[in-house]
Amino acid sequence: MRAAMLVGASGFGLIAVCYGFARFAFGLFLPQISADLALSSTLSGAISAGSFIGFCLAIVAAAWLTERFGPRAVAMAAGIIAAAGMAGIAAAASPVWLAVAVIVAGSSAGLASPPLAAAVAAQIDRARQDTTNTAINAGTSAGVALSGPVAIAMGAGWRVAFACFAGAAAAMALATLATLAGNGKRVGNGPGKEAQAATRLILSPDLVRLAAAACLTGAASAVVWTFGAELTTANLEWDASEIGVLWIVMGCAGLVGAASGWLIARAGLNAVHLGFHVLLAVSLAAVGHSHGGPLPALAGGAAFGASYLMLTGVYLVWGIAALPGRPAAGVMVAFLALAVGQALGASAFGVIMEHTSPNIAVLGFALLALAAGLVRRRSPDRRASEYTA
Repeated sequence: MRAAMLVGASGFGLIAVCYGFARFAFGLFLPQISADLALSSTLSGAISAGSFIGFCLAIVAAAWLTERFGPRAVAMAAGIIAAAGMAGIAAAASPVWLAVAVIVAGSSAGLASPPLAAAVAAQIDRARQDTTNTAINAGTSAGVALSGPVAIAMGAGWRVAFACFAGAAAAMALATLATLAGNGKRVGNGPGKEAQAATRLILSPDLVRLAAAACLTGAASAVVWTFGAELTTANLEWDASEIGVLWIVMGCAGLVGAASGWLIARAGLNAVHLGFHVLLAVSLAAVGHSHGGPLPALAGGAAFGASYLMLTGVYLVWGIAALPGRPAAGVMVAFLALAVGQALGASAFGVIMEHTSPNIAVLGFALLALAAGLVRRRSPDRRASEYTA
């Protein structure tokens, strides 16, 4: 129990800074950053896509690095890289500098997830692995929720905000040193074989469905993560404080994602997957078409936070189930597909919004969310406790 609490707490914190701060806080501060550095919607989308591309490259390497060097070293690297990337964002003097820093910051999230899945498999009893994994995954919501008060306090001071985020990431890098196992306990087939096995199995029917669903979900979610602040600013004339409240609501609602393992065990993976994609589609429409006032926008933000984090928990469980005995590689496949979709979605949404209208772009991406929900796992749903290796 003590090991589960320590690994869960440090993993939760690392995910909070790598996902909530380093990866998703950029969209929260994008209106101020765009104004200061004169970014167009297309350029904003391209820079945001760079964060997701950095994530993709890092998560591909993370499974192999975890197997070779152990989860502690890779998790520490994730925290250090997050700190470096966010310090770079704070100091960015041009769009090019900003783009490089955003890529570095985004890559930290890719490095964080696989070693934490491996650490849970190596250090925690099987009966507690699902609940620990999904609780760690909910750290994203905590980071998102905490970034909101920072935005409210800092106002237009996005550089100071990212400097504070960088300090938090450095602290979490040190925390992993004390709680995660080093090289002593291995998971998988030996150095380097975990990532190779994931590559060999990528065309299995289960993984193809997982990748397709996660990619569509990622594309749809880019509407809010990248452009949610810009859309509400344009529709409701919100300032930084009001947008910060939206991020707080999203983050707090997303904490329900910690219960994804419990809900899958009772309702089945396919039912949870479909139901929360319907909620995701509704949330995109509410945030993107928020002409009706602040309450629909805030309600949409809450629905988005809950649905997105619940679905990432679903993909975490699905990925581990698809590659039993190789938890880091299973998470790699699931979250890589999610990030590819986010990269493509951020770029495409910016272009569509600039050349047509925000309303058309939002409607199209809400339909993507519904399409993702229709992808089903053909394997019989099993209890969550059976999904871990």
